[in-house]
Amino acid sequence: MKVTTTRPLGALAAVAAVALVATACGGGDIKKAEASNSAASSSAAGKKCATINMAVNPWVSYEASAYVVGEVAKTKLGCQVNYKELKEDVSWQGFGTGEVDVVIEDWGHPDLEKKFMKDKGGDGSAIAGGPNGNKGIIHWYVPPWLATEHPDILDYQNLNKYADQFKTSESGGKGQFLGSDPSYVQFDEAIISNLKLNFKVVFSGGEAASLEAFKKAEANKEWLIGYFWEPQYLFADVPLKAVKLPPFTAGCQDDPAKVACDYPDTILQKVFSSKWAGQADDAGVALMKKFQWDNEDQNVVAKYIAVDKMKPEDAAKKWIDANPDKVNAWLS
Repeated sequence: MKVTTTRPLGALAAVAAVALVATACGGGDIKKAEASNSAASSSAAGKKCATINMAVNPWVSYEASAYVVGEVAKTKLGCQVNYKELKEDVSWQGFGTGEVDVVIEDWGHPDLEKKFMKDKGGDGSAIAGGPNGNKGIIHWYVPPWLATEHPDILDYQNLNKYADQFKTSESGGKGQFLGSDPSYVQFDEAIISNLKLNFKVVFSGGEAASLEAFKKAEANKEWLIGYFWEPQYLFADVPLKAVKLPPFTAGCQDDPAKVACDYPDTILQKVFSSKWAGQADDAGVALMKKFQWDNEDQNVVAKYIAVDKMKPEDAAKKWIDANPDKVNAWLS
């Protein structure tokens, strides 16, 4: 994050003096400078900005990206931005109906691409929007205390030895594997079945529940294994340890029922409504195409929202105000 410094009082006085002289010598120059600054605030000056219907999928890191770029569109370009809380598959359905224009963080949905992207054989209502700069990492994880006391648990081939330790009232006599939201990209039931592991997936229901489960497991030294991902601010406080599965190879996830490999690291992508993205002279479209940031940026804003309990709009504004160079690059 960029740190802003203040000028000494003397420097401020000098600047004020220069401004007074400039005013006395010729107001035309001041007006020209103001006009230049106004134009520089957005390279899209003079371009219209249509309404942006922004899907907000149910995890805080996505929310961070959506509100930061959305608030830039609102405050810098004057766009109307509608935030719509939708799950991933429902978001894609909205491309064809006009309900959704932008999915700002897609983790890879070949099934949806085949249905909605023309070059994949779909109806053409969706189009790839390029990378958003984040790197998505999904693994099976255990809390740090467990990896320290039983280091061999980090190899999936040893999991059955410990399965009884993971049993819960919901796991039907098997070890519990904590899933998250079943609508997320996940193959955990297939992986467990195909690797012949004595576990049962029990879905937490979503990000917040999984977060609390891992925090509690670390604090109380409870046995827990589950699906989790980065970027996620949790890792700064609870450095979860990944369990080694058979490595991902091209094609190993093509048939969801036969998956027996780890998740790949993924450069996360943007997806747009084809009709909306086709507005070549639209300032909002140009902004969304240029938007990229990294995992560190996203984690900062996600923590503002989830830990500091800031409203998403306020969290976005705080980051935007602290990072003018990055914002201006999206608007150039």
